[in-house]
Amino acid sequence: MDEGSRAEPAQEAFGSEQGAGTPFWPLSERPGFLARRMHQIHVSLFSERCAAFRITPLQYSLLSLLRDLGEADQTTLANAAALDRTTTTGILKRLAARGLITRATSPTDRRAQICRLTTEGEALHGAMEPAARSAHALTVAALTPSERRCLADLLSRVIADHDHRRGKADVV
Repeated sequence: MDEGSRAEPAQEAFGSEQGAGTPFWPLSERPGFLARRMHQIHVSLFSERCAAFRITPLQYSLLSLLRDLGEADQTTLANAAALDRTTTTGILKRLAARGLITRATSPTDRRAQICRLTTEGEALHGAMEPAARSAHALTVAALTPSERRCLADLLSRVIADHDHRRGKADVV
């Protein structure tokens, strides 16, 4: 579906009439606010559980991708983690400086950097995985297993519906 054919959500979907035609819309019912709060809560839990490893959630995401893929160029990693290439490059440089990954020029494309986990990176990822999983579980601990699956499905649908926006700068 292209942007021109997207239907705008009905205003009634968010809040009731407050008077003078202005719908009442408490902050606590706004999807953007709720998504930001959930992210804050998760980052806090991740930081608590994973502090000893000195790895941020984004660094952990890239280490996880490299564990799963074996090797990947920086553009592939940026796309898979929904990050811009500049941010991804900075994170990968920091991981390489710690000896957790290697970065080498691609033999087929001199502009591309191929990244791989080092033995140290594999060991660190394996050691911190239980703590990271704990942070994710605690983030949604108030939900039943069925509700957790439902939340993940709903978030995935929202994200998929906005995939056309990836890479677009929202500069004002």
